[in-house]
Amino acid sequence: MQPIIIKVGGSEGIDLDALCADVASLVHDGVPLVLVHGGSAETNRVATALGHPPQFVTSPSGFTSRLTDRKAIEIFEMVYCGSVNKGIVERLQGLGINAVGLSGLDGRIWEGKRKKGLRAVENGKTRIIRDTWTGTVERVNVELLQSLMSAGYLPVLTPPGCSVDGEAINVDGDRAAARTAAALGAETLMLLSNVPGLLKDFPDEDSLIEEVPPAEFEAAMEFAQGRMRIKMLGAKEALDGGVSRVILGDARHASPVREALDGAGTVLLGG
Repeated sequence: MQPIIIKVGGSEGIDLDALCADVASLVHDGVPLVLVHGGSAETNRVATALGHPPQFVTSPSGFTSRLTDRKAIEIFEMVYCGSVNKGIVERLQGLGINAVGLSGLDGRIWEGKRKKGLRAVENGKTRIIRDTWTGTVERVNVELLQSLMSAGYLPVLTPPGCSVDGEAINVDGDRAAARTAAALGAETLMLLSNVPGLLKDFPDEDSLIEEVPPAEFEAAMEFAQGRMRIKMLGAKEALDGGVSRVILGDARHASPVREALDGAGTVLLGG
């Protein structure tokens, strides 16, 4: 059976208890899974409390990302790899699932080049930001993940990734999950957040787009607002990598994974 790759975001309103209960139920039923998570809201709170509040930049193509200097990556590791990751692992262990929490840095699970500069638009002008600790996943350590899964462990993965020079780099969790799904030959990638899916008239949740066939993907991209834009980019990368479908689902529900598998949310189909 092909694994399902589930990515849950770290925004406000997400019910991790319900998510872990749903994941545990599926694993007990014999469904192979890899769980990827974020932690943005908690990271923002901790960073602000430590006197290093988060900064965000927008690329010329309209994608917003966290500006990550060395101090930010250290806070990032503290929250993502520490409290959030181990909190999820603890929940799953309590539900009888032998989860192993790892970052993309561990074992070079997610490896890529550290960007030399980041193009950002400020006040209508594009500038290059140097000395950022960001990158894009170019290689997934499939052997390590398959070894864990075949031994009965549930991988629980989180950024950061690992640069080719061995540095911690901030990689986008949705795109990392997409790369993982393609590398593992997954049939389904699920991206769960605090909205029902892709909305035609954001933030009106009654304007949910239920299905996007391949021919309509670019048109649907025009409706993506905020973080949904990067999720759509990750979805495209997964579909281009051979994943059959990507589901944009809602992590605020009691059974978010099963509901998404049953058709809730937005289903993006491969060619």
